[in-house]
Amino acid sequence: MPRAVKGVLVECDPSIKALILNLDSKSHNIVLADLDEEHLVIEERMVDHVKRELDAQLAENTFRPAELEDIQRK
Repeated sequence: MPRAVKGVLVECDPSIKALILNLDSKSHNIVLADLDEEHLVIEERMVDHVKRELDAQLAENTFRPAELEDIQRK
């Protein structure tokens, strides 16, 4: 018998979608449906976790002008 699971429709660009799919590949409990290039359905209870992980990954990969200054000094 099918079981209903609450999901959240996520609309994002393909690069963010790739990050979410990569995150899901580690645990397989986030993505319920991969709809198209810009849409996913994820488990409702995982929304905050996905937001935290994306914030951490994006902060890690974001250019900061202070880093440029450090590079130029060397």
